[in-house]
Formats: sequence, structure tokens, C-alpha cells
Amino acid sequence: MNRLQTVLLWCLLAPSLPQAAAEVRVAVASNFLGPLRQIASTFEQDSGQRVIVSSGSTGKLYAQIVNGAPYDLFLAANAREPQRLEAQSLIEPGTRKTYARGVLALWAPAAAATVADDPRELLAADRSARVALANPDTAPYGAAAQAVLLAWGLQDSYRGRIIQGENVAQAYQYVASGNATFGFVALAQLQNPVQPATGRYWRIDAQLYPPIRQQMVLLKRAADNPAAQALWRYLGAAAVRARITALGYDPE
Repeated sequence: MNRLQTVLLWCLLAPSLPQAAAEVRVAVASNFLGPLRQIASTFEQDSGQRVIVSSGSTGKLYAQIVNGAPYDLFLAANAREPQRLEAQSLIEPGTRKTYARGVLALWAPAAAATVADDPRELLAADRSARVALANPDTAPYGAAAQAVLLAWGLQDSYRGRIIQGENVAQAYQYVASGNATFGFVALAQLQNPVQPATGRYWRIDAQLYPPIRQQMVLLKRAADNPAAQALWRYLGAAAVRARITALGYDPE
């Protein structure tokens, strides 16, 4: 999104904002932390409002919200938890919407450019390798990775060789630190211009795992926070959605 597009977008949002600076507290799934920081930085510069970000697995953040954590906006890595919050009347009506469709990737930071083009073949051939993935019970990218191992017939052969992170950010760190040979992570994490991925990575066929429809909701606490409402609209604007796609996500 160029500067002119940002200014035009902001002109549409500005009338709803208070004159004094306000805070927006955002709970974001770990795969989207980097993109959100970039987008929030632009929002802060143009609005004068402060965005406070907390990150973690979708399941853990959901539990925090249900237990009263003071968030205004929740950007999940799936649709299930936002739907549950909606069913519990914990969100502002009509604010549940998809902001991105996640893309799963397999990363091998030590791999040379000449290694096999088929990631399944590479995983199957290495009998000593360990693979990192996020907790399938609380992190949608972990559930997606588990589905891929099952589809490839590798779940049993990798039993005992899986390193499980609390979220996809921790799975990434396990691979980056050399504690795992391979890692199932978000494509967006590997396309970060600030920290380019080393080695090689493969985009996983989306037919092998359930769609990762990442949804956001405006929580009840934000009913009287115009800045939070403006950020929610900002994230749904066409120019910002195009920026999200460029950062490693599929459009919905």
C-alpha cells in the first residue's frame, strides 16, 4: 500500500476517532504478529492512536479472552474461536470476518538448493530428522501440519521425532535454532523481508489440510473505543487486504 492509498484510506476513518490519543489492545495469533506490527505501525503514524499487541496461540488467546483479558480486538488463526466468542455474545454484533487465509509451508534452513523438489520425499528419506510444528490442539497451523503428515503417511515414522511448540512462532524458533531439521510454519514467517529465510522452503498443497481461515472480531470491551473500531475497519479495507496478501497469505 503506497502513501497516497494510506492517506485516502485514513481520510475515511479519521472522522470516527477521538481527538485525544487512545489505546487499542490487540490479541493476535503468532503467525500474524509480524504483518500486524507493520500494519499497526502505519495505523499509529496516521492516527496518533497507540496499538498494544499481545501474541500467542489462538487457543490460549481465546482462553484469556473468556477469562476477562482486556483486549479490544482478536485476530485469530482460525474461524472456530471467533465463532465460539460470537456464540457466547462476547463480540460486537456483525464484526466477525475473515482477514486472511493462512498458507502452510515446510522449512529446511540447512537444505541446499539442489535438494529434492518434493518435500514429502525429503521428509521420508531422512530417518534421523526431527520436525517442529505447533501444538495441534491450540494452534491451527499445528493442526494443519498434523493433517499433512497423516496425508503423506509419515505420522507413524516421525513418532518420537516431533518437536511441538506452543504456537507456530515457537515452532519457527525450534527450526531456526537448529533443534529441528524441518519445520511446518506459516509461509508469511518465511517471507519476512526483515529476516529472510535461509536454506529452502516449500509451500504445502492447500488440498492436504483444512482451510486456515483467519478471522477477526471486535470484542465487547471495544464498544466505546472508536480507535479500536477504526483499526477493525482499517484491517478490512481493500488496500490493507492487498498488503496482507503480499505478506504471504491467500485472499479469501
